[in-house]
Amino acid sequence: MAIAKKLKDYLKKNKIEFQVLQHPVAHSAPRIAAAQHVPGHQMVKPVIVETDGTYVMCVLTADHLLDLSKIKKLTGAKQVNLATEEEIAQLFPDFEVGAEPPFGNLYGLAVYTDAHVPDNKEIYFNGGNHTELVKIRCHDFMELVKPVVADFGRHV
Repeated sequence: MAIAKKLKDYLKKNKIEFQVLQHPVAHSAPRIAAAQHVPGHQMVKPVIVETDGTYVMCVLTADHLLDLSKIKKLTGAKQVNLATEEEIAQLFPDFEVGAEPPFGNLYGLAVYTDAHVPDNKEIYFNGGNHTELVKIRCHDFMELVKPVVADFGRHV
């Protein structure tokens, strides 16, 4: 399987250098990071959250977990819940569930990035499937996505 076409086209259109790395099937950011010998702080994962009926993407490093109470406070939402797999499949029909790249902006979602992500020179993330990893400069990610940067993760 190849990196998702929409993501690949977006990166190329914006002249972003990227590298695609193959890995054995894995379904969690920490496992992928370990299999690829990538430090957990460089592997990023999106977590889809529903805030008062609106979906947002929260991007964290693999060595952090999402603190929903911090997202609730950050967004001012009354209700905050993790999106279900069914909801994620509907939001991102061209990606395998759980392998969404951190580009919620491509799907009209607001993107929040944990404060630890920009500390990296390079980041790695799923390319839309469970066997490919994409490597780009973190600065390029931040410039393309223009996320809200805030502290909402907690180290594991």
